Amino acid sequence: MRKVLSLVLCAVMLLGCIPAMAEEAAPVKTGVSFVTNMAGSETGSIKVNVYMTAVTVDDNGVIDACVIDNLTAGITFDATGKLTSDVTAPVLSKNDLGDAYGMRVASSINAEWNEQAAAFANYCVGKTIDELKGMALTEDGKPADADLAAGCTLATYNFLPYVEEAVNNATHRGAKKGDTLKLVHSSSTAGSKDATAEAEGQTQLVTNVAAVTFDGDVITSCFIDCVDATVKFNAAGQITGGPRDTVTSKYALKEGYNMKTYGGATYEWFEQADNFSAYVVGKTVADVTGIAVTEGKPADADLAATVTIGIGDFLTLIELAGK
Repeated sequence: MRKVLSLVLCAVMLLGCIPAMAEEAAPVKTGVSFVTNMAGSETGSIKVNVYMTAVTVDDNGVIDACVIDNLTAGITFDATGKLTSDVTAPVLSKNDLGDAYGMRVASSINAEWNEQAAAFANYCVGKTIDELKGMALTEDGKPADADLAAGCTLATYNFLPYVEEAVNNATHRGAKKGDTLKLVHSSSTAGSKDATAEAEGQTQLVTNVAAVTFDGDVITSCFIDCVDATVKFNAAGQITGGPRDTVTSKYALKEGYNMKTYGGATYEWFEQADNFSAYVVGKTVADVTGIAVTEGKPADADLAATVTIGIGDFLTLIELAGK
């Protein structure tokens, strides 16, 4: 009997030394707000503003992670239809620019734009949209909360509407609570060109954006979108076509992008972006950037079955997310 009791006591002691198995992290949804407009544009000077926000959020609406970024690209042309700005220069976002954006010198809290955006994003974590919309504000719409105001003096309309849209757009794509969220973009104005007597010129900003979550170095979710903001003008420097206000992204256009109708594709652009995004889940950045391509398109049979467009821009986004 004593021997049996001793064995039982040893077993209990051993079990007490074994750490409790960690509970598996709860799934969260990944969402993006991707808004583009041309506010501030005029003849001869086209201004494209892109607002990018990514979140992960649980089924109760509690934000688990948030990243905010913006960019503005200006393209100019003269009365003869010639471009007068350098369209080969890199297009950098405010987060990319960091101190080079130049807000710190005018900031009452000595904080650059990217730092203030990060402070607001961090404040969102652990809260619902209703809680954020109920935050106390000053008369000019800035945060009244002392802790938030210490890091962000920008008015909430700069950020909150886009956080709300990202939450509303969020879907389950494989991410779990605690995963690292990255928001990246690849932008170019290189498609802009002069007008001639024979052909219209154009200003063009193409921005590809991705929200990617990681567990360590493994991708757990991905969302990709693209916007093409193109304005046409003639050799007299007169605007002849293109959007002058909000520009709809390819993903938001859904079937309206017309890849099936006019391109004969089996899958629309947003479906192909989703198919690629699903394919990369469970892989590392090295796995994805090592995907074989033929003339820019996937060579892998499984991926090529649902993604028939060039994936160069997609691969660039994944590579950027891994940095």
